Amino acid sequence: MESITLYFREGPSDKVYQASICPKDDGYHVHFAYGRRGTTLSTGSKTQTPVAYPNAKGIYDKLIREKMTKGYKPGADGVVTAPPESQNQHTGIHCQLLNPLHEQQLAQVLLNPDYWMQEKIDGRRLLIKKEGGRITGINRLGFPTAVPEPIARDAAKYPRDFLLDGEAVGDTFHAFDLLTIGPEDMRPLGFSVRYLRMRDMLNAFDHPHIRLVEVIFPSETAGQLQRFKQEGKEGVVFKHKDAPYIAGRPNSGGSQLKYKFHETASFIVTKVNGKRSVSLILFDGEKVRPAGNVTIPPNHDVPEPGTVVECRYLYAFKESGSIYQPVYLGARPDIRAAECTTAQLKYKADAEV
Repeated sequence: MESITLYFREGPSDKVYQASICPKDDGYHVHFAYGRRGTTLSTGSKTQTPVAYPNAKGIYDKLIREKMTKGYKPGADGVVTAPPESQNQHTGIHCQLLNPLHEQQLAQVLLNPDYWMQEKIDGRRLLIKKEGGRITGINRLGFPTAVPEPIARDAAKYPRDFLLDGEAVGDTFHAFDLLTIGPEDMRPLGFSVRYLRMRDMLNAFDHPHIRLVEVIFPSETAGQLQRFKQEGKEGVVFKHKDAPYIAGRPNSGGSQLKYKFHETASFIVTKVNGKRSVSLILFDGEKVRPAGNVTIPPNHDVPEPGTVVECRYLYAFKESGSIYQPVYLGARPDIRAAECTTAQLKYKADAEV
């Protein structure tokens, strides 16, 4: 396999671009991955079907020339992780999505001895599948995605196959659930069994870039929740100790729930304004509602119209639907535009109760 890693540093920008030629059937694919250094990279392919090697080499060389004319330079401090064979081919693996826990329900769950709590990590959802010597990343939608090289190296150290669910933050994978290990499918088992097996698994080998998201048991949840709030964490997740891992999101409630300290939502960019600002919209049934503007900080690229992005905000105004004190968190290619609805919003009246 032929591959290269290129870097671009200028002002606040610190980007990485990877390109590779990978054999497939009787031909070759040209894959690429890109993004800010230390983040989970977005991936793609320049060849929808395998092509002859001279064609692949021509496409690969052209990619490198184009990037280097834009200021990218090769570096020896990065190792290429092979991108997925096809980012458009679904893996058949769906992650479990959680419903929010409302304020009035919080005390009830805190007092329930059957619920274990974990910190909610402010990262990018990522499942890691090890099959033989191959490490595959799977995003929130179930499609293949790139795995940061330090995480992939650690995952490859474990001698057995596995499927872990977690969040990637830079070069660290925060593992919070175990779906399979060896030939065993752990998903029908209770969360307590899955967690303890995952803890034993991670204790068995060295993995500086894979972190266990530890559970907090019922006797300590209230105190730890307040500590997480004071430390500015994103929130917490409550999981019933006997709950199986069920893919998808329940229509309401569920045995695994999330409680966020800060409001976040996904929006669609509709227009790029001046001074690094973009306009946002949400769907309200069949209608489209404006959701205000957000400023893009200098360490992020300005997203193009049609991009799904995530923002943190204090509350939304019910009359206009605009969000108050928005903070741009980044693009979310793993979230569909159809999920960007007004149902996500917390309105001012609720915030003042």
